[in-house]
Amino acid sequence: MAKTGYGKRLAGDEDPHADPDFAHLSPRDREIAVFVDHLHEGHAMGYKAIAAEHPRYGQQACRTSLRRITLAGHLRWIKEHITVEDNSMRWVTRTYWSRTRRSAEWWAEFARELDGKDVTEDYQPGLARVEEAQAAQDIDVVDVEPEPDTAQQVLAELRAADSRMALSDTDCRSLASLAEEWLSRGATPDDITKALTGGLPPAVTNPGGLARSRLESKMPPKKSKAKVRQKAARRARVTRVIMACGLCDADERTTEIVSGLCRECLECVDEDEYTDGYVPETFLPGPRGSGGLPGADEVIDVTERVEALRRAAGLR
Repeated sequence: MAKTGYGKRLAGDEDPHADPDFAHLSPRDREIAVFVDHLHEGHAMGYKAIAAEHPRYGQQACRTSLRRITLAGHLRWIKEHITVEDNSMRWVTRTYWSRTRRSAEWWAEFARELDGKDVTEDYQPGLARVEEAQAAQDIDVVDVEPEPDTAQQVLAELRAADSRMALSDTDCRSLASLAEEWLSRGATPDDITKALTGGLPPAVTNPGGLARSRLESKMPPKKSKAKVRQKAARRARVTRVIMACGLCDADERTTEIVSGLCRECLECVDEDEYTDGYVPETFLPGPRGSGGLPGADEVIDVTERVEALRRAAGLR
């Protein structure tokens, strides 16, 4: 599973699973699409994570199939700019899945409707913004990463505040739960440092034992319910939405996104990649009765045209 609030998200209400759901895909892509479709919401969606659990296909096969599945209209990565009431802001990348095949226009409208959405339940206050672009295998991971284990870090850095409180790695690990309890009750890392280094005797022969004694005896009181309610009331809202490439994490701030891919990655999708004999078809939205675009009832068979182009190119 991905981190809470991230990973696979359903784009909307859909009918129950059915055999024809992915009939327009090649056999391999269809198998991987069915596999992804049955994953629980919140599951990590990077191709490495899927390959690690799929019984038949490896990383490259999953990556190529996710590319085709994206072009077919089932998958999109959307970056959402989150603004919190404390005026902190960050970008996160959400992965949206649709069993129903959707057009580029449908996804564009879906993204527009996310703007202004309340995402308080998904907001994690312990996250810090990271601008570094991520590799395609990590694209389902948000642009933000959790900070290092704060409790152990505070304990390890005591030696910098006062050399008499130089704790060993074993001390830090064994005392981490106490320090975490301090933090959960509203104490800051600085509060812990002051409590453990203030008023020390001239010589400290057992810094680990002294730290444990002070952490236990000076433990701050638990937060009042009023404070808990005040923190829970802090709202987080989407204030900007942009489409992101499903392969390289580029987004609309720097490039054009077409059918879930940037122009550069789209140009890399050539027939040489379709090693199982699959030729991508032109996208055809569903009929009006199934939620497709108006005027999309006509089905055009482009098979003969594709075969002619392949013969002209010497591919057959």
